[in-house]
Amino acid sequence: MHRLPLLVRIVIAIALGVLLGRLLPEWFVAIFTTFNALFSALLKFIIPLIILGLVMPAIADIGRSAGRMLLITVAIAYGSTVLSGLFSYGISSTVFPHLITPATSVAAFETGKSIIEPYFTIAVPPIFDVMSALVLAFIGGIGMAYISLPRFHELAHEFKVLVEKTIAAVIIPLLPLYIFGIFLDMTRTGQAWHIMVTFAAIIGVIFAMHIALLLTQYCIAGIIVRRNPLRLLATMLPAYFTALGTSSSAATIPVTLRQAIKMGVSEDIAGFSIPLCATIHMSGSCMKITACAVALMLMQSIPFTTPMFVGFVMMLAIIMVASPGVPGGAIMAALGVLSSMLGFGEQDCALMIALYIAMDSFGTACNVTGDGAIALVVNRLRPTGSTASIS
Repeated sequence: MHRLPLLVRIVIAIALGVLLGRLLPEWFVAIFTTFNALFSALLKFIIPLIILGLVMPAIADIGRSAGRMLLITVAIAYGSTVLSGLFSYGISSTVFPHLITPATSVAAFETGKSIIEPYFTIAVPPIFDVMSALVLAFIGGIGMAYISLPRFHELAHEFKVLVEKTIAAVIIPLLPLYIFGIFLDMTRTGQAWHIMVTFAAIIGVIFAMHIALLLTQYCIAGIIVRRNPLRLLATMLPAYFTALGTSSSAATIPVTLRQAIKMGVSEDIAGFSIPLCATIHMSGSCMKITACAVALMLMQSIPFTTPMFVGFVMMLAIIMVASPGVPGGAIMAALGVLSSMLGFGEQDCALMIALYIAMDSFGTACNVTGDGAIALVVNRLRPTGSTASIS
């Protein structure tokens, strides 16, 4: 099973959970209820460490090499990510109330809580909470950007490697089992069918939004560089379809770089803007997470406001900069702000993971294709005679 793509494993896990939920004996279901309780405790413990381990060195690396063109690229990428999240919130909060029926209201969730208790649980309290981790990451990252702290910088990057290995070798491989347990339990409590129908509608809307986002990005870039946006977008299609297959912005960099140069971006600008945007430009991911968050809050009749989501999107855009380059890495990095700013619980986070993974490759394709639009704009804003060196 570990050789299958993560999306395939997630789909298999959901299907088996729905099919077997009412067939398996209670003692067997209790095994997975126990596993989910333990895995949830591990997630709560590791989420602050993920934020600290990923955000702090990311801020330090960007700050340490912050030349003028780099700052322009970072500002455009961050603005694009924030605007995509706000665009997603506006569409989702308008359309989703018509797709999510009253049957999936908070009453259905309250009556559908788990009826099978785990055999045992282990309390693993986090070392510190999410907001403490964010503040510490900002202090450490900015400090390393402006003060020469070679040993601390080396330690931060070694801790980042440890966190990324933990996500890739422990958290991501166990996610299908975790989601299988969640849907196994939801099937026994009668929630699964409503959730699956709602999922299909949500995914369709999000796919339409990501196409609209790409058209908007290239229309803006086309106006700035005074070229046909549809032709520019067509040039980037090889990068789009490569990302669909790899689900990795990093793995798609060679193709994205080649297509950006074909659009007319200078080699030096493309050479630093494309790899940088592969790390910091997460408009597709931010759009998906925001839409899924709105959908789940509507499903449970949890009240939310526009100012709440504005703050959430702005913080999410920062978290996305540090998301590791593994399938599902972005949603793992985002779980902290989902819990701290929107109040998501264990089941909410599991459903978010399932929804996100179902569209992971499309979000990645949206991210890398948008990188080409940013490279065009940065190339246009480049002062005459300047270089793109960030060393």
